[in-house]
Amino acid sequence: MSRVSFEQLLDAGSHFGHLKRKWNPSMAPYIFMERNGIHIIDLHKTVAKIDEAAAALKQIAKSGRKVLFVSTKKQAKQVVAERATTIGMPYVTERWPGGMLTNFTTIRKAVKKMTTIDKMSKDGTFDQLSKREKLQITRQRAKLEKNLGSIVDLNRLPSALFVVDVMKEHIAVAEANRLSIPVFAIVDTNSDPNNIDFVIPANDDATKSIDIILGALCDAINEGLEERKIERIDSAAGEEEQTSSRRERKAKAVKKGLAKADEEALNANVVSKFIGEEED
Repeated sequence: MSRVSFEQLLDAGSHFGHLKRKWNPSMAPYIFMERNGIHIIDLHKTVAKIDEAAAALKQIAKSGRKVLFVSTKKQAKQVVAERATTIGMPYVTERWPGGMLTNFTTIRKAVKKMTTIDKMSKDGTFDQLSKREKLQITRQRAKLEKNLGSIVDLNRLPSALFVVDVMKEHIAVAEANRLSIPVFAIVDTNSDPNNIDFVIPANDDATKSIDIILGALCDAINEGLEERKIERIDSAAGEEEQTSSRRERKAKAVKKGLAKADEEALNANVVSKFIGEEED
């Protein structure tokens, strides 16, 4: 069964593409028809592509890897932030920091700087600074929080990138391509799908369209995370059972050894007594 139905996408306006004169010929396989100068996206293909992307994202989450969500456009910022936060994944909804992936070490240093400022406020160092220095550091902390606060837990490069509007986020897509990080994206009729690994043809301007697609994908990621938890619990239970079994075997072996030793001692006593009686 599909995660999203044709009717749900239709109600969300996911089928509306851009004007015909703005189209990208590479999107031709995903276009159903043209109406009043606007391209209509084939939602049957959208449904299939959502299921394909959901299956791949579920496996990524199940293996314990991270997916970075990216969308700096007004219509998608809040939706992306809410959905990503729900499943505990990092996201970027403000300006994309150039080199965030290709120069990840520098980005991590900026994130650590934010942590250092927090420590200063806790250990009393912050109170020893002048009023002007405090103001400068506070502003710096606020700026870092705005741009990088949502990726604090991203300690290594993400295993996948999810993008809304590949034209607007072309720098993020280019960096992911350079590092061979798979890209999942909602691609409209005016965009180039050639650099995208998992294309989801749909309207990338309508908030409702973005929300319904994101909802299906985030549900899949959540399923992967839950399955990972269950597997880890089962694995821990299995290890405990093996440990318990080893202890039981060891205890039995010790008991068997003690019983054998007692039997040998008893036999030795009998023999020595018999020999003593013979000598008498």
